[in-house]
Amino acid sequence: MHTSKQVLDAIGNTPLVELRRLVPSGSARVVAKLESANPTGSMKDRVAQAMVERAAADGRLRPGGTVVEYTAGTTGVSLALICAAQGYKAHFVFSDAFSDEKRHTMRAYGAQLTDVASDHKRITEQLIKQMIATAAEISRRPAHWYCDQLNNRDGEAGYHPLGDELWEQAEGRVDAFVQAVGTAHSIHGTAHTLQRHNPQVQIVAVEPAESAVLSGKPSGSHQIEGIGIGFIPPLWRRSEVNEIIPVATADAKAMARRLAREEAIFAGTSTGANIVAALQVAKRLGGGATVATIIVDSGLRYVSTDVYRT
Repeated sequence: MHTSKQVLDAIGNTPLVELRRLVPSGSARVVAKLESANPTGSMKDRVAQAMVERAAADGRLRPGGTVVEYTAGTTGVSLALICAAQGYKAHFVFSDAFSDEKRHTMRAYGAQLTDVASDHKRITEQLIKQMIATAAEISRRPAHWYCDQLNNRDGEAGYHPLGDELWEQAEGRVDAFVQAVGTAHSIHGTAHTLQRHNPQVQIVAVEPAESAVLSGKPSGSHQIEGIGIGFIPPLWRRSEVNEIIPVATADAKAMARRLAREEAIFAGTSTGANIVAALQVAKRLGGGATVATIIVDSGLRYVSTDVYRT
């Protein structure tokens, strides 16, 4: 153990846990990075730090400036952490489609929020694009820097260390990596490093079955927060992914509940989707192989939602 000089030094180097009860006999080993151990309880601390630090380094974000972003809340919470730690202001575009815990946490860090109303709390392409347009308009104000995560190429490097950590903690054995897709930063950034260690590692993307646009299906509405934006993410690279597994919202929520009860891992719905897909891959690969995935964030962000109010 070491003492961090400041809170941002505590980002990364999260534990790796092996699932014991959810994995059937004869399946591959399933390991997961416990990203809820990051300062805000999410993997997005990594990407937020990478994007803000790069913008500050090249002068796009000036001292005391305002960071502007559209967010389902998880990236917003992480950006709010970075802003509070480094003395920036924060103005985020949010929606009632996402959990109240995220709203309250962003405000606790000092962020200002502008809301875009959803259609009965459904996550749709129309909602996301309206949030993006609102954030773009706000960003035109003086001393405001538009993070624009979907188009921000600086974010992917934030996940390069995660790939190294996975490989080392899994004792040099990762045969498949499974990750849900929002911006595509995390799947591509982690895969980039894993493939340096094992060029044959299988990269498996996860998306909501109700809006499986990566699989070529029509855009739809779903309730898996943080992924499935309803259109192809600008930084998505299909050629670098071996397989796409759609997971239904109901199955992702049910798996999140099982994960808490059977593995004592408290996480959100996108993590549930990751585990559903990882178990499918593990069954196919069989004993002797290792499937890695990510515990994206803490279930503490979802206690007010129907994921844990059943």
